[in-house]
Amino acid sequence: MRYFKNIFEFYINSSIHVALSCFALVHLTYSMFHISYNTSVAFFTFFGTIVGYNFVKYDALVRDKIVKVNAQIQWIAFLSFLSLIATGYYFFQLERFTQIIGLVFLIIVLLYTLPFFPNKKNARNWAGIKIYIVALCWVGVTLFLPIVNNNAEVTSFVFLVAIQRYILIFVLILIFEIVDLKWDDPHLKTVPQQIGVSQTKRVGVVLMFLFVLLEFLSNDFRIEFLALKTGLAITTVLFLVYANENRSRYYASFWVESIPIFWWLFLMLFS
Repeated sequence: MRYFKNIFEFYINSSIHVALSCFALVHLTYSMFHISYNTSVAFFTFFGTIVGYNFVKYDALVRDKIVKVNAQIQWIAFLSFLSLIATGYYFFQLERFTQIIGLVFLIIVLLYTLPFFPNKKNARNWAGIKIYIVALCWVGVTLFLPIVNNNAEVTSFVFLVAIQRYILIFVLILIFEIVDLKWDDPHLKTVPQQIGVSQTKRVGVVLMFLFVLLEFLSNDFRIEFLALKTGLAITTVLFLVYANENRSRYYASFWVESIPIFWWLFLMLFS
């Protein structure tokens, strides 16, 4: 049992699960816009997420000696190195403009992690900005990257889906911020720190209601898609409502991050 627990912890801590969630959203983009599947974009996103998230999570901790470099950290570093090589390989398979967009998001990740400006912390520590940067990156990488690489037309429907996806990612991060409330530095000024947990949950519920309402504006409106997104919204709201500081770390890092994966699986099932 201990052996399987170690594997599961490595799966979570090495960002494989969050990368799979990102991978699922890329597949959703291909399905929703009926564009041909591109392996390079999907795996660039998957391996790039592992590299990006692990860099963000462990760079400063290891550099400041907050986390001891144990066997698991070494294996995570090795996986990140292999993922970096894979990311580079798939990067050069992308279209030129897609590469430029990928570099833009790489710069954002570096800005998010490293202190570039004198007397300033990294962007991750800029008060209140974290949630907007992360949601923006997820929408850019999982939605616009596949569309641009396929030279598909960027229509009003694309922006509608972008708003919906931004809302979903934003609310999922709100759940993380509630669960991490007692661990986060008060100076981060996360949403729950600024307006309180109860008000944060109300904001999340309203946003998910808007998420469903926006589906009626879709030029590809189908009742089964509405039902699927309504189920997705209800599931997300339930996780939000029952989120609190005393939840297990797996509540957010596994179950909440599984929501896009289940969305993808259900879409495949009903398509």
